[in-house]
Amino acid sequence: MNSKSNLLIILVLQAFFFACKTTDKAIQTEAPVPANFRNAEVLSDDSTSIAFIPWRDFFNDVTLQTLIDTAIAHNMDLQLAIKNIDAAQATLKQAKAGYIPNVNLQVGANSTNPSNNSLNGVSLNQFLKTNHIEDYNATLALSWEADIWGKIKNQKAEALASYLQTEEAKKAVQTQIVSYVAQGYYNLLMLQEQLKIARQNLALNDSTLNIIKQQYDVGEITLLGLEQAEAQRLAAASLIPDFEQQINIQENALSILSGKLPEGIATQSTLDDIRIPEKINTGVPSLLLSRRPDVKQAELAVMAARANQRYARASMYPSLTISAQAGVNSFKASNWFNIPASVFGTVAGGIAQPILQRRQLKTNYELAAINHEKSVIQFRQSVITAVGEVSDALIALNKLQEKQSIALNRTNKLQSAIHNADLLFNTGMANYLEVITAQSNVLQSELELAQIKKAQLVAMVELYRSLGGGW
Repeated sequence: MNSKSNLLIILVLQAFFFACKTTDKAIQTEAPVPANFRNAEVLSDDSTSIAFIPWRDFFNDVTLQTLIDTAIAHNMDLQLAIKNIDAAQATLKQAKAGYIPNVNLQVGANSTNPSNNSLNGVSLNQFLKTNHIEDYNATLALSWEADIWGKIKNQKAEALASYLQTEEAKKAVQTQIVSYVAQGYYNLLMLQEQLKIARQNLALNDSTLNIIKQQYDVGEITLLGLEQAEAQRLAAASLIPDFEQQINIQENALSILSGKLPEGIATQSTLDDIRIPEKINTGVPSLLLSRRPDVKQAELAVMAARANQRYARASMYPSLTISAQAGVNSFKASNWFNIPASVFGTVAGGIAQPILQRRQLKTNYELAAINHEKSVIQFRQSVITAVGEVSDALIALNKLQEKQSIALNRTNKLQSAIHNADLLFNTGMANYLEVITAQSNVLQSELELAQIKKAQLVAMVELYRSLGGGW
């Protein structure tokens, strides 16, 4: 064996050694999951979480169910998510085809007319008695790369993880849509309740104003008292168009969320008809890893990044390619398919190790490793965020219950006070200012009570979503 052959073998062995030297770093991907949610009253087992309740059973209002059904069927964001799934599925099919050899069919014909004064021209005239040469061929070529280092395998794993990510993204969009529709619907019921309260208060102001006008006519009340009563009545009246405007805007928002043009929404329930369960089970926090679509999506992103890192590492290793060609070839068209005389075939195998591209390939590997580490951090953050959202919803439900109890007691006392103020005013034992103040206080208290009830319903919906319910 000569010195050139020895040098070539040494270079190949060195390239193979340096290519195989790079290995994956061990990265811990465990998520920081607590034993129980903060603000949870008791530790629930993993089979009692409300996240397992289908949204149709969790929301039993018929109108709300229809709105959610329509939104799931026609919401534009959800339709885009479905298209992303179709695109990812096509990519996955392509990745699965990586193990299949590449096969190409080529058919060609050419005619060459060399110069008569050239060596080729003289040779043709001398030996073939012609001044041109024809060549006809049909070739079937096959090329296949042996997946020694798992390059194709990791491409397939990355494509699969990306496809599953789009599936989880669709679920995440659906949970958001269910949540947004429910929250918008409860806000609509609150606005309708507040409009009802405002109209009742306006009727009460009209009644009071009529009495004050009668007292003014007989000289028992000054013009100042009459003007203050009229101003109070106008203040109450101004709330009605404001609530009507907000109701129309909320109806439009729900229609657009459902993929429809803005239209009115006929509700059958009132805010008081919606009941909040006395006890809501959350299950154990570890359920978030399997129930929350966004957490699962982040976990799949780690898997995709890990597969991409391994693919980048495998790209630095030598590749073994096997190729073969077979077909027919002839200098005359009449002999083109003269079998077996015109048949030819070749088989070859080769090992290619990138050398001058190693810096680029190593950079690709380093970037893939960094992206893998970033995906792990994002996964952990998604778990922390999910646990925090559940805890926020739990404390909101707890404190809003306390706030509702206080506001309800206050409203009852103010309603009693306004009744007493009317009686005293009619008997001359209370002045008009006391009546106006009582009416204003009870209006604000009743409006606040409706807001608290809506906030409770929104917190319940948010808890359901944050636990992974709705898909």
